[in-house]
Amino acid sequence: MKRVLLAVLLLLLAPAASAQEEHWQFALTPYLWLPNVNGTLRYSPPPAGNGAPEVGTGPNNYLENLSAVFMLSGEARKGKWSVISDFIYLDFDSQKSSVQAVDFGGSLVSTSLNASTKSSLTGLQWTLAGGYTLVDAPQGTLDLIGGVRYLGIEARTDWQLTGTVSGPGSGQTFPASGNISRRSNLWDGIIGVRGRVRFGESPWFMPYYLDLGSGSSKLTWQGFLGVAYGFKWGDAVFGYRRLYYDQADDKLLQNFRFSGPSFGASFRF
Repeated sequence: MKRVLLAVLLLLLAPAASAQEEHWQFALTPYLWLPNVNGTLRYSPPPAGNGAPEVGTGPNNYLENLSAVFMLSGEARKGKWSVISDFIYLDFDSQKSSVQAVDFGGSLVSTSLNASTKSSLTGLQWTLAGGYTLVDAPQGTLDLIGGVRYLGIEARTDWQLTGTVSGPGSGQTFPASGNISRRSNLWDGIIGVRGRVRFGESPWFMPYYLDLGSGSSKLTWQGFLGVAYGFKWGDAVFGYRRLYYDQADDKLLQNFRFSGPSFGASFRF
């Protein structure tokens, strides 16, 4: 982890130390990403030991439960060096879910008594990274990147079961209905690649992005693959994006995926 953070700092500070004569170039990209949400929410048991649900959510239809959204990315580039940033705010309401098991302080009891369960997710994700161009050829470009990604997410689940769930201990019961919420803040160091594949002299090209990292998460990764058309003012981009998180076994996000189409416009100046 220390080596990752050191690499991140070197990448972020290097543009300021560069002696190249190129002018700074900037790009600002407002976009819309419509992810489907799949994964497991693992809530912490209360001190009384009456159990906490392990909730599976998704798949849900695109836009069906998306209540609010704001997305913006940017890039500053000088020569081979670049700094990129990406900001996402998402609010999902009443995601179709199911109580799969109940955690009685370390003893997990499976259940199939789910009747009606809904989960809400509100999250803010911010990525900051520095990059260096390794390949800049007529066929395409390849940048090596390193940085940090933050995810602050609040989850709430309202459940309705057909009966109570009994725990292994005396008097341990999980109620047939109720609600629970939990917030998690994740900081992860990331490394990856980004760039584009050009189609000859055509204004069409294929942008790509892939990173992976760790820190607060056991593993996080993000990938994007798209098709774009270049104009004098910038680019119009359409593609598919996936963001993945998996935390330790006692943490909130288990095998959690945000996946879906994305489209936007990149303005250069």
